[in-house]
Amino acid sequence: MSDLISQAVIIAGGRGERLRPFTDNAPKPLFPIGGVPFINRLLEQISSFNIKDVVILLGYRADQVMDEVGDGSCFGLNIRYDVTPAEYDTGQRLVHSKDLLSDDFLMMYCDNYCPIDFEKLCRQYRENNAVIQLSVYANRDKYTKDNVIIENGRVILYDKKRLSPDLSGVDIGYAIVNRSSLDLLGNDVSFSAVYPKLVEAGRLFATVTEHRYYSIGGYERLPLTEEFFREKKVVFLDRDGTINVRPPKACYIERPEDFKWLPGAKEAIKMLHDNNVITVLISNQPGIARGNLTEETLSKIHEKMQSDLKEEGCMIDHIYYCPHGWDDGCDCRKPKPGMLYMAQRDLSLDLTKCVLFGDDERDIEAGEAARVRSVLVSADYPFSKAAEDYLKGKIK
Repeated sequence: MSDLISQAVIIAGGRGERLRPFTDNAPKPLFPIGGVPFINRLLEQISSFNIKDVVILLGYRADQVMDEVGDGSCFGLNIRYDVTPAEYDTGQRLVHSKDLLSDDFLMMYCDNYCPIDFEKLCRQYRENNAVIQLSVYANRDKYTKDNVIIENGRVILYDKKRLSPDLSGVDIGYAIVNRSSLDLLGNDVSFSAVYPKLVEAGRLFATVTEHRYYSIGGYERLPLTEEFFREKKVVFLDRDGTINVRPPKACYIERPEDFKWLPGAKEAIKMLHDNNVITVLISNQPGIARGNLTEETLSKIHEKMQSDLKEEGCMIDHIYYCPHGWDDGCDCRKPKPGMLYMAQRDLSLDLTKCVLFGDDERDIEAGEAARVRSVLVSADYPFSKAAEDYLKGKIK
């Protein structure tokens, strides 16, 4: 049996009251983001998962969705529909469509998008022998209200009302569901009523992502969602050894005058700038924790770096650094991906569409952990050459 799930089910039948007045005349899945109906973006993502079989559960103004999406052939999909009254809740819609559902399927909400690691979600579903494997946003930034408690991958509390203490993480959809779970609904109309029952049985699990999700659930979410889907090219850069001469082992660049550019690095950043590529520096700076330099001194070093670039007519757009030592247990020191996720949230990035250049395996590990395309540079393959290859489309 393949670990990958072969069917996706999108729940898309509600009235979308929080998107009125748009939804007075159109269904929520057709709300345009960047001029594209939101459901189209979900279908493109499903296609990228190599899923072909899609069932869309409709209700309110179903005909408009069907007219927009059709049979799914333009997405490389085979789409079927199940239409129920607009008043139906999620559980009622799923039960009504039961004969169309595979034994295991990917259930999605029509108003959330996150570049999840689909293969990881499927793998953990199998490994855990789960009845349902949720996707959960870690929500460290308190982007929304938490609704779960997870221990070692198992959900030990699911609180739909979000009132319990010690909640940490929020269900974002993208759940792998075994069809047998529908038998647990009883008289409940909301599918989430199944979750506490599976918690009690020890069969509800979660795959946690640090990558923020984006939503059309209400107007307050739309600016960030629009920014997330705005077309942009982003490159992450390590500092020492990638754009400037790396100091000797266990030594640090402690003064602005110690910052020496590698050949071609300034010109490469200029090329990226001229091609509308956003550059983001991510750098470990343990010298701060060890007392070799202060954050004020680091700021002066970066001012010198930016001044040199200004002479070239460019700059590094954003700078992130980790000030912690080896043993501080932070989430930001590479090879951990914390700085990448900080930038993701600050800049509303899709990390799966970004590229990272670094000269150390820790850079590559951090990038791969965040699912960023990561490229190792060296004396034989310097950043200046890698940047050229990126701009030529050789690195994607």
